[in-house]
Amino acid sequence: MEALPKSRLLRFVEQAMHLARRAVARYSSKFSKRRYTLHQHIVLLCLKVRKNTTYRMLLDELIEMPRVRRALDLEEIPAPSTLCKAFNRLDMAVWRVLLNLSVTLLPTNGVVGIDASGFDRSHASKHYTKRTKLTIQQLKVTLLVDTRSNAIIDLHVTTTRKHDSQIAPSLIKRNTGEVAVLLGDKGYDDQKVRALARETGVRPLIKHREFSLLHMAWNARLDADLYGQRSQNETVNSRLKRKYGAFVRSRHWWKQFRELVVGCLTHNIDKAL
Repeated sequence: MEALPKSRLLRFVEQAMHLARRAVARYSSKFSKRRYTLHQHIVLLCLKVRKNTTYRMLLDELIEMPRVRRALDLEEIPAPSTLCKAFNRLDMAVWRVLLNLSVTLLPTNGVVGIDASGFDRSHASKHYTKRTKLTIQQLKVTLLVDTRSNAIIDLHVTTTRKHDSQIAPSLIKRNTGEVAVLLGDKGYDDQKVRALARETGVRPLIKHREFSLLHMAWNARLDADLYGQRSQNETVNSRLKRKYGAFVRSRHWWKQFRELVVGCLTHNIDKAL
């Protein structure tokens, strides 16, 4: 009997395992019980987001996935609480390193679009929202997307109504080597953003808000073909919500932030297959 070809799911697991081995050590500390590795935890957490499911359902399905377990070198199925605790322990810095490594799997051209979208917080605690006087029930997620391969280069997440022009500077500073041209809509029309971009060697291609005939003339002179590539941001935002869900499952804001980074990491690995 001929061997079955590798499924897309198996190739995803192998690619995620390869990135995890590059990013972190095998165990979290010398005092670890060494029952499961950090690499296994990272891949299983990515797999949970990719399948848009819960810890319990993922581990139940894993029982019927012998080739996936073999790729993970997983001799026994962990408990749902084990993965939940692993997600709590893995810092945001680890996930950002993994996200940066995942970008190297895809071809990029330096033409990057910036845009924001909202993700629902379906499990937000009523007590938490009341104590913090939180009036917005969505997370504002700003993505930097390469227009060649739709790779997510970076993201910014906030629970507030911070304006787009206040978010852009931090993303520009963090990614000066990755961005050559920055495409943005009128929400990023701010002279400080343009000045910062030029200082860091980035060409800002941002539409002006039309308060005068001069602004209309500047917009008419924009490179229409290049600026039109900004629509890739809408494509990526839509893909994230359709494939991995338009809401976050975690209750705490810091876990919600991590969950979104894992979603972007999963997107990049999927695009690389």
